[in-house]
Amino acid sequence: MIRVFAVALTLSLALMRTAAAQLVNENLLVSVPDGYKIGFQDKEPNSLINEMVPESETVNDWTEMITVQIFYNLRTAPEDFERKMASGWANACPGARIDNIASGPENGYPAGVWLLNCPKNPATGKPEITWLKVMAGNDSLYVVQKAFKFTPSRDQVVQWMKYLRAVAVCDSRLPARACPSAKN
Repeated sequence: MIRVFAVALTLSLALMRTAAAQLVNENLLVSVPDGYKIGFQDKEPNSLINEMVPESETVNDWTEMITVQIFYNLRTAPEDFERKMASGWANACPGARIDNIASGPENGYPAGVWLLNCPKNPATGKPEITWLKVMAGNDSLYVVQKAFKFTPSRDQVVQWMKYLRAVAVCDSRLPARACPSAKN
């Protein structure tokens, strides 16, 4: 069974199962994929980070990683976040490339997906390829990344694009952006 994460502004990142309580306020809906585990999580007053890696890996020694970040009360356009991220990426990796994959509203929220490609990360000597999905909620900015330390296969790209497409923001206070009901 896929475990589903719901991140509410009033709660820490909470693992939800089908018998969980209803979601309240604005939430990020993102799953922990089968075969993955939570390797690191931290909550600060202005942000939350959660890193997931394959069960056989660690956040210190990974080949694939999913990073979830929430920046509380940060109201910025996804493109502005991407520009800042791209600048850092380009400075950290000679020959880096940033490609816009998609942009436009999702469930009424501004969103964008970018591909960040580092042909040879100076720190590891390996390629690093990251897909980045950014969603600007009314309350916070939400970022989900899928990174590889190798060039993924076509099947892996398709799999992880489906995963990122399923990541969403919802809000129990707005009927047009309502959160899914938990099943009891």
